[in-house]
Amino acid sequence: MTNNKKPTDYVEYLSLGGEIAAGLSVPIFIGYGLDSYFDTSPWLLLVGCLIGIVNIFILIFKLNDRLNTK
Repeated sequence: MTNNKKPTDYVEYLSLGGEIAAGLSVPIFIGYGLDSYFDTSPWLLLVGCLIGIVNIFILIFKLNDRLNTK
């Protein structure tokens, strides 16, 4: 059994992992920071979580379209 993957394929997978991590964590950290600034805990953190989840779903749909066109 041979592995026919090129090194550039692995870079694509690594960048996908970075996109997922950033797409979820950045809105959460922004929500946390705004909660600390405005003293509205935990509401803006929850909004950041929801925005992060929506970002992940959008990323999954874009990935699905990209993989189906190959």
